[in-house]
Amino acid sequence: MDGIVATRQLDPITVEVVRNKLEGIANEMQQTLLRSSFSPIVKEGLDASSSLFTIKGETLAQAIAIPIHLATLIPVLKRILDTFPVETMEDGDVYIMNDPYLGGTHIPDIALVMPIFSGGVPVAFSATMTHHQDLGGMAPASLPTDAVEVFQEGLRIPPLKFRERGRYNETLVAMIRQNVRIPDTVMGDLNAQLAACMVGARRVAELSASLGRDTAGAIFEELLDRSEAMTRAALRQIPPGTYRFVDFNDNDGIHLDRPIRIEVAVTVGDGVFHCDFTGSSPQVTGPFNTVPSGSLAAACFAIRAATDPNIPTNAGCFRPITLNLPQGSIVNPIEPAPVNARSATIKRITGTILGALREVLPEKIPADNAGELLAVMFGGQRDGKLYVTGELISGGSGAGPHSDGVDVIETDATNCMNLPAEAMEIETPIRVRQFALRKGSGGPGRQRGGLGLVKEYEILDGDVRFTHRGERHFHQASGTAGGQPGASAYSVVIRTDGREEVVPSKLMTVLHKGDRVRIETAGAGGNGDVSERDRELVRLDVADGKISEADARDIYGLK
Repeated sequence: MDGIVATRQLDPITVEVVRNKLEGIANEMQQTLLRSSFSPIVKEGLDASSSLFTIKGETLAQAIAIPIHLATLIPVLKRILDTFPVETMEDGDVYIMNDPYLGGTHIPDIALVMPIFSGGVPVAFSATMTHHQDLGGMAPASLPTDAVEVFQEGLRIPPLKFRERGRYNETLVAMIRQNVRIPDTVMGDLNAQLAACMVGARRVAELSASLGRDTAGAIFEELLDRSEAMTRAALRQIPPGTYRFVDFNDNDGIHLDRPIRIEVAVTVGDGVFHCDFTGSSPQVTGPFNTVPSGSLAAACFAIRAATDPNIPTNAGCFRPITLNLPQGSIVNPIEPAPVNARSATIKRITGTILGALREVLPEKIPADNAGELLAVMFGGQRDGKLYVTGELISGGSGAGPHSDGVDVIETDATNCMNLPAEAMEIETPIRVRQFALRKGSGGPGRQRGGLGLVKEYEILDGDVRFTHRGERHFHQASGTAGGQPGASAYSVVIRTDGREEVVPSKLMTVLHKGDRVRIETAGAGGNGDVSERDRELVRLDVADGKISEADARDIYGLK
């Protein structure tokens, strides 16, 4: 009966209902993942993602989560299927991996993948990826900006079985626990991932049973084909041609005076989307290299931003993408180059792709976002027990042609939240002394760029190993159409004796009781000539504390 049903014309209403059901399942997985996790970076910072895949390993539906994770799960699924063919999988099996050189992204991001069975037959996969607060290595939080090889960055996990027919791989669990600083937290987050996968598996199995396996499979394929057709049609609305853009990261954490060049040529034509990174810097000594999954994630985000947001997001949207990633470059390093800080590079890659397209899509693509996902990580002891905590902090978004940028918001391929002060202060001897908008940091223009923030931490007890992974300290977010750049980022360590140590974008150091860290994240670029800004908006910015009276007078010409 299934085969007969599947060969008939699919009912478009049923197809649409199934699409929404699948997206609902992915988001239910995501809520399970976030609400069950142990670490603040997940339960408060939301640094985790959930997705569903077809039995062929193609994205079927995504939660509203982290674009880097969601796209990285694509090569993860491929590697797992290459290692464990579908016909060898059994109900209750769950697979795990994080190795960046086998399809992952960086070591803290662990993927769990679960085959979904209906009537004893595998029909799809549920998958999750979580940024774990610590995976061992040379620094607490496993994000050392001074790493020079991947072996220093933490525990590498190739494709393995995390569970087999519903039973844990206890040998692997023991190995993980022995190699991380906070084993209970890491295992708690892994079990949250497992719970989310099981929710997805249960819901999709029920859906497949209600529709019939063949009908469900036919609908899954139809959804992908439709998104592909709509994406290619949207790409054909962009004037064909090759568009170029260049931007820079500050440095690689080792050679602090050497900027990292990201260059892209984006070719659009006849429904294709090709990104060529020839001209980008060679791979660097420090951990700012990104493996191919990172450039894929950037391109996946960019194609969705450049086309119709009403197109359902699945593998069909990504079929037009092709990439040229020169081997041995910053976008395709040779093992064992370090890669733990790759998100800074992925954000810049995303920005360059969008910057290239701004020339032909000025109404859709804003000025440069701040492009900074500042990572501050702390590790120490409290009451004789190790702790590791930290947060990911953003700047502003670029001004659009008709609206100001948004203040202090995640943009492009990342999508995390700041950590509430209470969450950090409950778990660590660290006080948050200030948390405020950074006045005057948004790039001036007819439309003003989004502001960065100011945040200050104080160490209350003990010695704390501190990681600062910044960007935009030396290369500002550009304005567009006459708009001015956003303010550079700035951070300083203030020692108890009054000495101030300015952070050169990247820093690994030890903080002591009474030391403070003050950070000021970057602002985003403005859009349009500053002289055209509405005078009332300038007055409101002064009243809201977003710009100073001096800036209103000297930059905007307010009398």
